[in-house]
Amino acid sequence: MNKFRRQQKVLEIVSKTEVDTQEELLKILEDQGLKVTQATVSRDIKELGLVKIAGKIKKYRYAKPLVEEQNDVNVLVRHFKTAILSITHAQNLIVIKTLSGNANAVGAIVDAQAFSGVLGTIAGDDTLLVITASTEKAEETLAKIKEVFNIDSES
Repeated sequence: MNKFRRQQKVLEIVSKTEVDTQEELLKILEDQGLKVTQATVSRDIKELGLVKIAGKIKKYRYAKPLVEEQNDVNVLVRHFKTAILSITHAQNLIVIKTLSGNANAVGAIVDAQAFSGVLGTIAGDDTLLVITASTEKAEETLAKIKEVFNIDSES
């Protein structure tokens, strides 16, 4: 099966089943006769832009982003604005605390902005770490993130 068809199958699975781990997705694909590796599943998840959201049965599940075009983050910004609890910085690091299960999606929005000076982001369950090149870049990026999410300066 080619990459496109495999990724369409992944999207079909996550839209019908609450899949919360890569291992579970790998097992479902194998049960359906697809021989894939965990690394392939990981790449597919990243390329498809899947995010973890709160599940109805399980704590979390993979889901397709709310918008098709990654450049159009306005819908995501409005949706996840209320998920941000606090945002602070220390030297070249910015720490964004979110509601449980929302750090990855907020991180995807920050990544999509492609702020200059941002070296990378790391998302956990409720914490997003934004790593910048310098303290000055952290201050600039913090202000830009607050602007994107329309957050008051006191937050």
